[in-house]
Formats: sequence, C-alpha cells, structure tokens
Amino acid sequence: MPDSVLPVRTTDGAARSGKASPDARAAIKQRKNGLWANPSARLVSDMKTGWAPPPESVSAPPIGQAAHTARRRAMLSARFPRERLVIPAGTRKKRSNDIAHRFRAATEYAYLTGDQTEGGVLIFEPLQDGGHEQSLYLPGRSSRASGEFWLDGSSGELWTGRRRSLADTSRVLGIACRDVKVLAEALLGTPAPVRVVPGHDMALEVDLADQSATAHNDELAEVLSEMRLVKDDFEITELQSAVDSTIRGFEDVVRSLDRAEATSERYVEGTFFLRARVEGNDIGYNTICAAGANACTLHWSRNDGPVRRGDLLLLDAGVETRNLYTADITRTLPVDGRFTAVQRRVYDAVCAAQEAALAVVRAGARYRDIHEAAQRVLAEHLIAWGIVREDTDTLLALDLQRRWTLHGTGHMLGMDVHDCAGAPTDTYVDGTLEPGMCLTVEPGLYFQPDDLTVPEEYRGIGVRIEDDIVVTADGHRNLSAALPRHADDIEAWMASLRTS
Repeated sequence: MPDSVLPVRTTDGAARSGKASPDARAAIKQRKNGLWANPSARLVSDMKTGWAPPPESVSAPPIGQAAHTARRRAMLSARFPRERLVIPAGTRKKRSNDIAHRFRAATEYAYLTGDQTEGGVLIFEPLQDGGHEQSLYLPGRSSRASGEFWLDGSSGELWTGRRRSLADTSRVLGIACRDVKVLAEALLGTPAPVRVVPGHDMALEVDLADQSATAHNDELAEVLSEMRLVKDDFEITELQSAVDSTIRGFEDVVRSLDRAEATSERYVEGTFFLRARVEGNDIGYNTICAAGANACTLHWSRNDGPVRRGDLLLLDAGVETRNLYTADITRTLPVDGRFTAVQRRVYDAVCAAQEAALAVVRAGARYRDIHEAAQRVLAEHLIAWGIVREDTDTLLALDLQRRWTLHGTGHMLGMDVHDCAGAPTDTYVDGTLEPGMCLTVEPGLYFQPDDLTVPEEYRGIGVRIEDDIVVTADGHRNLSAALPRHADDIEAWMASLRTS
C-alpha cells in the first residue's frame, strides 16, 4: 500500500483514510526503517503495560570450555603485567545500505571468553599487587520501563531477541560481567599502559587512541595469535566435530551432483552451506566449488561455472562449529564418478606428494619440512612428464615448479581457517612442530588452460588434496581420515553414495 493512502491516526484514536501529512509520512518512513523517532505518548504508555512477567532465571551450566578460557586469560595476564588490556568482540560489518553481514565475534575475544556477543568487550584491569581484574562488558536485559526493549532497533530485545541477565552470563562464562553502558566510564584515562586488539571495533580504538600505541596493540594481537599455535583438548574436539560435519557435507555434494550438472557450481555451494548452517554456526570461509578449468584459480569463489560430466570438481570447504572452530578440507572429484587416464595421472601425483608431506609431520620436525617434502615429489613428476628439463635439485633451488604448484603446502588451523597468521615467524613458519598443533596438508598441481608450456591434455586440470592434521607425541592424527583420498577409494566412495 503506498504511503499516501496509509491509515492515519487522529487524536481520538479513530482511524481515517486520506492523504498523510508530511509529518505522518516521515514517521511512517522512520518506522519502516526500524527507527521510532518521537513516538506518541499514548504508544509509549501502551508499550509499558500488558506484558507477562519475565521468566525466572534459568540456571544454565558453565560452558564446556570455561576452564580453558580462564587458563588462557591467566596466560595473557602474565604476559602483560601492570598493563590494561582491551579485547573487543567487534561490531557488525555493513553489507549494503542498511543491511549488515551476519555477526561473527572476533577470534581473540571468543578464544578468551567463549562468548560471541556483538559489542562485547573484555577488559584486563591491572591490580597493584599484580595480575589483573578481568571483566566482560555486555548488554544487559532491555528495560521495559524505559522502553529500550522496543525503541532501540540495534539491540532492543524486541528486535534482536532475549538475552540472559548479566548474573546468569557471569555464571555461564565464569567471568565477572558488567553492563556495557558503564564501559565508557571504565575506560577513562589510566596511568597504566593500554593495549587494544586492533581491527574489530574502530569506535573503541578511537576512544582509546590517546592511551594506546599502534606498536603495543600489534604486539598484543601477535601474542594472542601465538598462544593459539598449540590447541588444548577442547579445541581438538571442536576441530574433529567440524571435520565430521564437513565430511557429511561432502557426502551431500556427491549425492547432489546430478542436480549441480543441471544448474551450476552454486548448487554445490548451496548444498554444502545447508549442512554448515544446520550442524554448525556457518561456513568457516567462502566455499570453493571449482569445476573444470576453474579449479586452476586458487581462490575461485564466484561458483557460477557449469558442472559437466568428464570434468573434475575441486571442492574446498569447511564447517565452522558453534564455538567457531573450522575445518578446511579439499577433495578433487570426477563429476561422473570416474577419473580419466590423464586426470588420474595428475591426481595420483598430488596424492603421492601429500603422502610424502604427511610422513614428516611429527613433533620436532620443522614446519617447512612439510612443504619441501611435497614440492620435491611434485617436481619429480613434472620432470618425469617432460614438462621441465632441469634436474630435481636445480628445479627446487630456482622454485621453477611453483609455476604449477603455486601455493604453500599447509597452514595452521583453528578458530580461523588460517589460524595464528599473526604469530612470529620464528615460532610458526620457521618453527618446529609440537604436540597439539593443528594444521592442513594440501599440495596441488594446476595446469592453466592457456599454459602452452604443458601438453594440451593437461591444460585446464587443477587438483588439490587437503586434510586436517593434529600433531601428536608420536607422530600425527589425520582428523579427516574418514574421507577417502586415493583415486580408487574416491571412485568407490562416490559410487556407493550415488546408489544409496
């Protein structure tokens, strides 16, 4: 119904039809946008009454990771004595106009609290006798008396849903909780140095700009990234859960490939996304559904290409759990269920490279050993196929194989798909593996469709195989071992799913 003929209320409350006044039309527009500017006194009065009493507090148990988050906070406190630390959950990011992306709490914040509340802020306040008082600033229950529950379109409970009381939240999370409304007062100047994790809450960073320094903030973020290099038991369990859901998502995709052939790669994307949203929080990163030559584009996420029989489908996807831990698995699948001879030749080479890389994953090994082992095998295959003429050592010394292998062979995995990326080089890329580290192993070969240096039969073939690995005291465990990797097993697995 056009604005001009919307019913307008008279002062006596009776409805009349007719052309709305400019003021009424403005009010109507504001209400459509969820903004209640200058509501009538009668509406304000009506909204205060007629509501059932709020439900009594339900004693929810502490979250499963409460002991772990407390230990992590204690570690962080010890790293920065006599300094105030500010770790924000972040705010929604604008998608378009007045629409925001779905909120996802900042990794550092969720890692230390187990909470995922938009706008939450964790404060470490230094104590004179050492250590820190740790407080979580969160929105409290919306006030019915003030009308906040319906007037505040950004956080009022009528708009965004009911929240726990701060007392309940404190008990569930195992940390003192305070109303975010007093945060500004709590953040007033302090003689102690201030550090804030950057990049998540710009308004908060501006408020603290005269108290914190960029170098100090970057150091805080680096320490939190480094702390996540070794996972605890809770985290490994979460990653296994993410992997298990992801495997079920891959099975869903295989069962739906005939429908994907009738549409596009987006059918594959949508099929996997359904599993991620039903069993987890979301996808952990933009799903790569790359059929045919699209597999040669490493970060293909348009997912709008055709899915054709005779081609390969490179599916790189991961479910993110509701505690924000993500899997990251890749399989390259023949759309019709059978590899051609040349596809199998490339696939087997990548599989052999992955086997070589996995063989060196153990506590005490250099992180770089993983990549070097995989690259050597791929280089040997390139030489055997006559694509390059140098000997293996020369090829590797000059990195000439990277024209077709392109990327590294893995990365740390956890709450971020590329977890711990801000950790110091000497403890990550140049470091050694320790029990509890979780990482991917993912070699690949990519022959671009316009690469005239390779025989025509290879052009347009891209293959990557990726598994999620946890380092153990005596070697490693493949969290995604239940998903077939070898070509024969892939074909048998696909056949079984399509007939079940």
